[in-house]
Amino acid sequence: MSESRRVYLDNAATSWPKPDSVYDAVQRAMREVGAPAGRSSYRAAGEALRLVASARERAADLFGVGDARQIVFALNGTDALNIAIQGTLAAGDHVVTSSVEHNSVLRPLRYLQEQASVEVTRVACDRQGYVSAKAVKDALRPETRLVVISHASNVTGAIEPLDAIGELVRPHPALLLVDAAQTAGHVPCRLDELHADLLATSGHKGLLGPLGTGILALADGVESRVRPLRFGGTGTKSEEDRQPETLPERLETGNLNVPGLAGLAAGLQVVLERGVEAIGQQLGERTRQLCEGLQAIEGVTIHGPAATGARTAVVSFNVRGYDPQEVAMLLDSAYGIEVRSGLHCAPEIHRTLDTFPAGTVRMSLGIFNDEQDVELAIRAIAEISKAALPV
Repeated sequence: MSESRRVYLDNAATSWPKPDSVYDAVQRAMREVGAPAGRSSYRAAGEALRLVASARERAADLFGVGDARQIVFALNGTDALNIAIQGTLAAGDHVVTSSVEHNSVLRPLRYLQEQASVEVTRVACDRQGYVSAKAVKDALRPETRLVVISHASNVTGAIEPLDAIGELVRPHPALLLVDAAQTAGHVPCRLDELHADLLATSGHKGLLGPLGTGILALADGVESRVRPLRFGGTGTKSEEDRQPETLPERLETGNLNVPGLAGLAAGLQVVLERGVEAIGQQLGERTRQLCEGLQAIEGVTIHGPAATGARTAVVSFNVRGYDPQEVAMLLDSAYGIEVRSGLHCAPEIHRTLDTFPAGTVRMSLGIFNDEQDVELAIRAIAEISKAALPV
C-alpha cells in the first residue's frame, strides 16, 4: 500500500496541525504588534498586554480558576512542573508520586532526592496504567508536602481517578499537583472538581497552542507555598530589588512569549467554543475505531485500557517480530504515518507493562484526525504485521 498524504498521529507529543486562528494570531503578534507585554505604555505594548491577558483569562475559564492572576505562564509543561515541584519541596520533605509519571516529574524529584534529601514514594500502577486512590492515601505521611499525579498516562492513555485521589488527599496538609499535559483540552480539568491545588500543563498539545508555552494554575491561597525559581524583571514594582509577592509576577520573570501566548489564546478559544466534552467525544470515537481495528490484527498487542474505558486518545501497542522503532520507521517511510516509538519519557510504566527497554509504538489522535486517517493506520499495521508472520 502506498500513500502520499501525511498522517500525523503524534498529538500526545504536540498537536498538529493547529487551527488557522492560531497561525494567524502568532503571525499578527510577530508582524503587527512586536512589542513586549507589561513593559511600556505605548499602543503596541498595550496590545501585547491584552493578548497575554486574553490567554490568561481563557485558561482561567477552562481550569475553573476564579482569578486570572492565578494562571502563571511557563516555558512549557515541564517548566510549569518544575516551578511547582522545586518551588514547593525543601530538604527533609516527603512526596508521593506514581509509576505512571513522565520524566518531567521523575527527574526533578530525582534531583531533589540527591541534592536536598527529599524522600520520594512511587505508587505502582496496574497493567492498564491506573493508580489506586487508596494506595496514594496509604503512602501519605505527616511529613508529606506534595502529591504529584498525572491526570492521564502518555503511554496507555489511562485517565487516573483524580477526583477520588483528590478527595482522599484533601484532609492532609500536602498539596496536590496534577500533571494535565495529556488531558487539558479534551478531558475536564477544573481544579475544584479534581480537588487540586496546582495544575501544570503544556500549551501546545490539547490546548492547540504553539510550542514553547506552558501553564501553571494555582488554587486560592496556594501561592505563598510555592517559592519562585527565577528572579528578575516583571515590569511591576521596579523600584524594589525583591521579587513581587503577588501573582502572577511572583512566579513569572522576564519577557513573556507574546507570540506564543497569542497563539495559545486562539487555541484556548477553539477549545472553549467547541467544548471539552464534545472534543473528548470526537476523540473517543476515533480511539474506539483505532483500538478495534488493531485488536483484529494477528500479532498486535495493545497495552492499556479497553477502547470504552476511562482513557484518552493515546494507543500504545507492539507488533510481533518487530522492534517498535522499526514499526515507526516503516509507517513513516512507506505510508506517511508519523507516530512515536520507544519509552515516551515514561520509563517506569514500561517496566510495569513488561515493555522495557524497547518500549511501544504509540499512536495519539488529535481533533483533525478523521476516519480515513485511522483506517489508513489500521491497514498499514495489518500489512506490516502480516509481513512478519510465518508462512
